[in-house]
Amino acid sequence: MEGIDYHEGERSKAEFDVEEMKIVWAGSREVFEVSDRMGRLVASDEAFRKDNRTMLSRKDLFKNTLRKAAHAWKRIIELRLSEQEASWLRFYIDEPAFTDLHWGMFVPAIKGQGTDEQQQKWLPLAYKMQIIGCYAQTELGHGSNVQGLETTATFDSQSDEFVIHSPTLTSSKWWPGGLGKVSTHAVVYARLITDGQDHGVHGFIVQLRSLEDHLPLPGITIGDIGMKFGNGGYNSMDNGVLRFDHVRIPRDQMLMRVFQVTREGKCVQSNVPRQLVYGTMVFVRQTIVSDASSALSRAVCIATRYSVVRRQFGSQNGGPETQVIDYKTQQSRLFPLLASAYAFRFVGQWLKWLYMDVTQRLQANDFSTLPEAHACTAGLKSLTTSATADGIEECRKLCGGHGYLCSSGLPELFAVYVPACTYEGDNIVLLLQVARFLMKTVSQLGSGKQPVGTTAYMGRVADLMQCCCAVQRGIAPFSEHGFKLLLPFAEDWLNPSVILEAFEARSARMSVACAQNLSKFANSEEGFAELSADLVEAAVAHCQLIVVSKFIEKLQEDIPGKGVKRQLEILCNIYALYLLHKYVGDFLSTSCITPKQASLANEQLRSLYAQARPNAIALVDAFNYTDHYLSSILGCYDGNVYPKLYDAAWKDPLNASVVPDGYQQYIRPMLKQQLRNARL
Repeated sequence: MEGIDYHEGERSKAEFDVEEMKIVWAGSREVFEVSDRMGRLVASDEAFRKDNRTMLSRKDLFKNTLRKAAHAWKRIIELRLSEQEASWLRFYIDEPAFTDLHWGMFVPAIKGQGTDEQQQKWLPLAYKMQIIGCYAQTELGHGSNVQGLETTATFDSQSDEFVIHSPTLTSSKWWPGGLGKVSTHAVVYARLITDGQDHGVHGFIVQLRSLEDHLPLPGITIGDIGMKFGNGGYNSMDNGVLRFDHVRIPRDQMLMRVFQVTREGKCVQSNVPRQLVYGTMVFVRQTIVSDASSALSRAVCIATRYSVVRRQFGSQNGGPETQVIDYKTQQSRLFPLLASAYAFRFVGQWLKWLYMDVTQRLQANDFSTLPEAHACTAGLKSLTTSATADGIEECRKLCGGHGYLCSSGLPELFAVYVPACTYEGDNIVLLLQVARFLMKTVSQLGSGKQPVGTTAYMGRVADLMQCCCAVQRGIAPFSEHGFKLLLPFAEDWLNPSVILEAFEARSARMSVACAQNLSKFANSEEGFAELSADLVEAAVAHCQLIVVSKFIEKLQEDIPGKGVKRQLEILCNIYALYLLHKYVGDFLSTSCITPKQASLANEQLRSLYAQARPNAIALVDAFNYTDHYLSSILGCYDGNVYPKLYDAAWKDPLNASVVPDGYQQYIRPMLKQQLRNARL
């Protein structure tokens, strides 16, 4: 029934201050207030309706996206929203659109790689959306291997221009969002060629379409690459294909903050360090990690709320059946994902600090932490996006058959999110980059060079190779046959230092083992290729350690609010011990823990699930998501699921008529035909 909150009883069980947890989740009171205000603004505006998105044709879906983007820009101007407010507004609109690439890639590329003069020329146009840009790097034949890109930019010294050209079919730009139908400009990555010499890949600002009639400029072939996975989903984005046929641009449209070409065609390294471009990469990857926490928390919110509503089996004497969330099998699948959402949120907040720290160091010509920051962000992008994509699908399964309905919100959420495992670096390729950094770190341990940042623990590698897990045995308060019994303490696994040492030892031992095996190969590259699967596992262990350690560091902060810190401690322990359970083979094979200690960890994990259960609804309420943003009947705030599912079914276009189109043409002849001669 309307107006009834079916989750009210669950919310009354909360053992912590939900409003304070909302602020912890947001990162600060200021961020919470801005995001809350923008979320309500979007939810109250009928123009941003999205409940029919999965039923629209591709053309209608795309046009609807254009309408929403235009309306959003109108509201941003009318309300004079700040950059932060505008960003949150687009977040809650929750529809992949050309604006994502304009603000998320095109503008940062110019800010990070353009000279002061180039920024002064192009950024005001971009900020006012008088031009719309995209980021054209990926090609039909090359994605992760950026140095293999084939598009060329050949300098013509006579005309003082670059000639942008696509020499092969595989050099076609392929996938850039916003490119297919909307973008007027692009930052195009191409091989710089002067006097027949190849100087590698550089960025160029290229106008693609007329600002008068939007037609492609001469020499440019451009279009959309076609439908993608899922209903709705990423099909609102015009991912494009682009080919150049000797397109000329002025020399000053090469992004020249780091590398310059003079009027005479000479290549000059500027006094700005090349490493500055990595600042943009750190920024983009920290955004992706934050997005992972948002997507996973959204799926977890839906699955948790529905798991409370859904009842199956267990009825006693005609009473109500058991809530699905009370089954231990449901808890053991759902609560680690809830903990992961919080863990990814906090590591994402830490990455924002890391980006600011890296930026300040780069400006002071301090590059000492850059390799570690690059490896760290690459690994966390891979770890969080893979876990989130898998987690969304697990949440769909946790919702049973109804989770397969588009109205659950989960199929479209998965379709929208899963490309994150590939864009901005294929996840396996990124882990191999982390592995290279770890192998280099291990090789330098004997040189006196101390590891920094997230690899600082490697400086204690000698101790970590020898240490034994501190989960102890205690003396029981009773005896048997006159002997005092020694019983293991599962509670030892709640000690943050015990958890941290186990994860550090596992990571260090796996990295050292890989380094030792690599040393057996005469050719290091052959060894790296042969051991790549082991190296990926070592990289995963290192990245999981980072997330665990940052969660533990979060708990060292002064966290206000009744019971808030206690709930975070429970979630932190669930996250760490679940990883230990899932990857127990790593911990056992490296002798970081014993089988008995692993069993104790599982025992403690079951206890933690029981402690999290009364607070499950309140913990997902702390995400502060509106029903509009969740876009899920199963995850609606009031829990009134079944009437809403029933009503939604009748709104499907297929139910517009009682007798389906095609009945007279196909069904009736089949029903009325004579079957005497059929061998049935």
